[in-house]
Amino acid sequence: MHRKIEKNILLISILIFINLLPNSTQAQIFGGEQNPFSVNWRQINTNGFQIIYPVEMESEAQRMANNIRYIFPEVGRSLNVKKTRIPIIFQNQGVIANGFVQLGPKKSEFNTTPPQSFDSQDWLNNLAVHELRHMAQFDKLTNGRPYPFPEQVYFAWMGVSIPLWFFEGDAVSNETSLTHAGRGRQPSWIMPYRTSLLKGKKLSYSKANFGSQKDVTPGYYQIGYLMASEIREAAGKFVFDSVLTDIKDRPVRIYPFAGSLKKYTGKTGKQWYDYTAQKTKEDWEKQAKLSPAKDYPVLNQEAKYATDYFLPVKISDGRTLVLKQSKAEPAAFILIDQDKKEHRIQGIGQQEQPWFSYAKDLIVWDEIRLDPRFQQRSYSVICSYNLQTKEVRKLSTKSRIFSPSLSADGSKIVAVQIDLSNKIQLIVMDAANGRIIRSYPNPENMLVQTPAFNSTGDRITYISVTEKGKALWTVDQNGKTEKIIGETQQQLGRPVFVGDRIAFNAHYNGINNIYDVDVVTKNINALSASKYGAFNPSVINGTDSILFNNYNLYGYEVAKTKIEEQKTGKDNFVFFGAAAEKQENTGNVFDHIPDTSFTSAPYHKLGHLINIHSIIPVVADEYKGGLQIVSNNLLNTFDAYAGVNYQRDLGRFEYNAGASFKSLFPIFNVSFTNRPRRTFYSSGMGVKQGDWRENYVKLQAIVPVSLSAQNNNYNFSINAGTSYTQRYDAQNMPSNFVTSIRFPLETGFTFTHTTRTAERDIAPKWAQVLRLSYFSQPFDKQLSGDLFAAAGFLYFPGLAKNHSFLANFNIQEASGIRTYNNEINTVYGYNNILAKSRLKNTLLFNYRFPIFYPDAEIGPLAYIRNVRGGLFCHYENLGSDSNLAQPKTYGFELHGNMNLLRYQPNVDLGTRFVFVNKEYHHSPIFELLVNYTF
Repeated sequence: MHRKIEKNILLISILIFINLLPNSTQAQIFGGEQNPFSVNWRQINTNGFQIIYPVEMESEAQRMANNIRYIFPEVGRSLNVKKTRIPIIFQNQGVIANGFVQLGPKKSEFNTTPPQSFDSQDWLNNLAVHELRHMAQFDKLTNGRPYPFPEQVYFAWMGVSIPLWFFEGDAVSNETSLTHAGRGRQPSWIMPYRTSLLKGKKLSYSKANFGSQKDVTPGYYQIGYLMASEIREAAGKFVFDSVLTDIKDRPVRIYPFAGSLKKYTGKTGKQWYDYTAQKTKEDWEKQAKLSPAKDYPVLNQEAKYATDYFLPVKISDGRTLVLKQSKAEPAAFILIDQDKKEHRIQGIGQQEQPWFSYAKDLIVWDEIRLDPRFQQRSYSVICSYNLQTKEVRKLSTKSRIFSPSLSADGSKIVAVQIDLSNKIQLIVMDAANGRIIRSYPNPENMLVQTPAFNSTGDRITYISVTEKGKALWTVDQNGKTEKIIGETQQQLGRPVFVGDRIAFNAHYNGINNIYDVDVVTKNINALSASKYGAFNPSVINGTDSILFNNYNLYGYEVAKTKIEEQKTGKDNFVFFGAAAEKQENTGNVFDHIPDTSFTSAPYHKLGHLINIHSIIPVVADEYKGGLQIVSNNLLNTFDAYAGVNYQRDLGRFEYNAGASFKSLFPIFNVSFTNRPRRTFYSSGMGVKQGDWRENYVKLQAIVPVSLSAQNNNYNFSINAGTSYTQRYDAQNMPSNFVTSIRFPLETGFTFTHTTRTAERDIAPKWAQVLRLSYFSQPFDKQLSGDLFAAAGFLYFPGLAKNHSFLANFNIQEASGIRTYNNEINTVYGYNNILAKSRLKNTLLFNYRFPIFYPDAEIGPLAYIRNVRGGLFCHYENLGSDSNLAQPKTYGFELHGNMNLLRYQPNVDLGTRFVFVNKEYHHSPIFELLVNYTF
C-alpha cells in the first residue's frame, strides 16, 4: 500500500510539473527567442554531434568539432557514458555569455561571445567541458532514447526527482577535474559561502540552494560542487554512475535521488549538506589561521541585507562614486559623502558584469541592449554621464564593445570589441562622440579583458586569456606589446596603473586580493590582506592610498588602504576538487586535440521546421484532459502541436492542433479545434439542453517590440486575429440556431513602460501600461456586435521601500452579440457576486508591500522566502452604480513565496479576504491563490 501511494504521488507530481511547462506554442523552457531570418546557418555532423552555427563561426565550429568529439568520452567516463547524439547550436548574435542543455527538444546552445571576467581558459572550451557533462547526465538517466517521444516527460521526471545542486555541482566538478581551470579553482566563486561560514552565519539546506531576499547565499552551483567533491572523495569515481543507474532502474519513488544516494554513500542529500558545511568550515578556519588578514574601515553605510558597492573611485570633489545594487535597489550610480550619506545620480540597464570608469566628471559604462524583435540578438553599447551637465549619452549603437575605460584627461576610451566571428581587438574611442580612432592587432586572437590607460594615456594594460591561462600585458602608442605576467591559472583581473606599477586582482595567497607588479623587474607584491576577498583598486589622486572593494558578509564594501607593498604570501587555497581530479587523471583534456577538417553543409532554416520530440499528458481543468504531441524546431522559429482531450462532463472527445511561425517580424499563430459543445436555453416547454460539435479555426498575427535605455524598458505589441466556426451534428437545438460564425475581427494594442526593478520589488516603482482591444463582426451581419475595451495601469512608489501602489482604470463599450462579454479587469470577488447591471467600467486600487523575509525551512515540506501583504479597494460602474465613497469590494490579502518539497519551482501561495458593499447583501469572500514561476 505504501509503495502504491508513493507511485501515485510521484506520477501526480510529474503531471503537474509537465503542465507547469510553457505552452507548446509559446517560448520553450530555455532559449525561446529567435534570431533574425537573415542569419545564414551551416552544420557539421560528427560522432553523434550536429553542430549548427552561423556562417561567421566556421573557424570556431571546425575547432570545436574536434574538441567536442574528442573530449566527450572523458567527460562521460565516470558516468559510463561514452557517446551521445545531440544538436549543439552556436549562438553568436548576442553578447550575454551563457550555455545550457535541455530536453524538449533535446539540444544544447552555446552563446559564443566570451565574457570579460570568467575563467583562465578558452571560453568555448569551458562551455564544452561543462555542458557535455549535462549531456552525459541526461543520457545516463534516459538511455538517450528518442522514441516514443518522451523528452518533456523525462525532463519533468528529472525536475521532481533530482535536485539542481547535483546537476550543476557535478558539472562544475567535471570542468574543474578535467582541466587546469574550472570554477572550483576560483576563490572568488566560492567566496560568499566561505564568508558566511567564517562569520558564523548558518544557512539551511534549502536557503543555500534556493536563495534569499535578505542574505547573500552561495547557490546550488557552489553548494553542489562542494557536495559532489565530498561525495566523490568518500565513495569513489563512479558513485554518481551507481546513483543515476539506480534512479533509472527504480524511477517511481518519492525523493529517488535522496534514497539512491543514501544507498551508495550512507547519507541523503540533506545529510551530505550538513556534513559538507561542517567540514568546509573547518578547512576554511585552518586556511584563515595560515593567511594573515587585516581589518579595513568601511566607508559606506552599514548594510542590513545583501548590498554591493562596486568599483569605488574618488571624484574631484572628494566624494566616492560607486555602482550600487542590492536586494532592494536596482543598479545605479551613487555618490557617497564623507559622512556616508548617499546620493543617487543615475540608474543603468543590464550589464554582463558590473563595470564603469570615471575621469574628469565623466562616467562611461557598457550596457546590454536587446534587439527590438529578435532577442537572440543583443548588443553591448557604450554610454556616458556627465556629472556637471547631468547629460546621458549613448556613444555607440548596435555595437559589441565591452569594458570601456577612460584616459585620465577624459578624452579617450579604451575598450574591447568582439565581432560575430569572435575576432577580438583592443580599440580606442573618442570619448566625446564614440568614434573609433584606433584599433590594435591581435594576431593570435587572444581574449582581451578589462583594459586601462596609464596616467599620460600613452600606454594601455590589459588581461589576455587563452587555453594556457591568463596573462597581463601592456601596449604602447606604437603598438609594441610586452608581457608583464606570463600565462598563469591565477584569477588575474581589472589591471590599473598605479604610478609606474600595475595593480590587479589575483589570489596568490589562496584568497582574492590586490597585488601590483613592477613593469620593469616583473616583481609582484601584495597591496591588501583581506580575510574574504579584495577587488577593484583605484588610485586616490594626490595621495599614497587606493580605494578598493573589500568583501564582507553582505557583499562588496568600500575600503581604503595605503600603498604599502607586502610579500604575496604562501598559497593556502583549499582545493576541494583534488580527489575528483586524481580520480579522472586526465590533466588538461584539451592538451592533445586532433586537427581534423570537417565537411560542412548548409543548414536550411525552412527545411527543419518539424521536430517532434514529446508526447505529454495535458490537464486543462478538472473536467478535461488528454494527450498532446509536441514539435519545436531547434532554432525556436516554428512550434506545433496536435492532441486529443476527453471531456468528462460531456463524455466526448475533443481534437486540436496548432502551429506558430516566428521567423518573420510578425509572429503568426494558427489553431484548429474540433470540439463538442453544450448549452441550456429557454423554450415554451421550459429549459432545454442542446448539443453540437464544431470546427473552430483561429488565425492571429502578433508584432512584439521591446526597447530599453538605461533603467527604462518600453514594450509595444500589436495583434490582429480572426476565426471561423462551423457547427454541425446539432441535437435538440432551436430553429434559429446559428451554424456558422464567419471571421470576427479581434485586434489589440499594448504599450508598457517600466523602470528596472530589484529582487525585493513587488512591482516597478514607476510604470505605465495602456491596453486597447477592439472586437467586431465586419463579415457576418447576422451576428453583428462590437466591443471596445481600454485599460490603463499606473504604478507608483509606496510609503516605504519596495512598496507598490497601483491604480487601474478599465472601460468597455459593447453592443449586439457582445453586449454581455467582459474584456476588462473586474473587482475581486466578481464571479461570486450577483451583478446589478452590465459591466461598463472598473477602478481598482491595490497597495502591496513586503512584511518580512523569514527564510524559514519547515523540514522537507517548505522553504518560505518572503511574506507579503496587500490592501485593495475596487469600484465598478462609476457614474451609475457606485461612487468613490462606496467601493463594491475591498479587503486584504496575504502571500508567501516558497519552494515546496525541496523542488525548484517558486510557488506563490496566498489568501484573499474580500468584503462586499452591503448593497449586494453578500457575505465576505475567502479566496485561496496559487501561482508559480521558475
